[in-house]
Amino acid sequence: MKKRRRIKKNEDFQKVFRKGKSFANRQFVVYCLPKEGQEEFRIGLSINKKIGKAVTRNQIKRYIRQSFFELQDDLRNDMEYVIIARHPAATIDFHETKKSLQHVLKIAKVLKRSSRE
Repeated sequence: MKKRRRIKKNEDFQKVFRKGKSFANRQFVVYCLPKEGQEEFRIGLSINKKIGKAVTRNQIKRYIRQSFFELQDDLRNDMEYVIIARHPAATIDFHETKKSLQHVLKIAKVLKRSSRE
């Protein structure tokens, strides 16, 4: 995932939290905010320290980034996404992570078409 596709600044996170809509399932909460004229979607990740040690949190982040990389052709580009991992995300593997994110993004209606695995 390219660095220009990441949300890093606290003010950008706060803007998505305040103005965006949230969608959730058991593993993830996704905040979505439409951005007019934006050519590429951006994602921000938030994993609480209560979820596990650094190795576990970094693994979850890698799984989420890879899932978004594989889904990038199916996602709306004029959006900003903030993904918050919940505690059950620590126990699932990559394929379950991707499936769970697809489920939340489908609820949010930001997938252009249903993606195939």
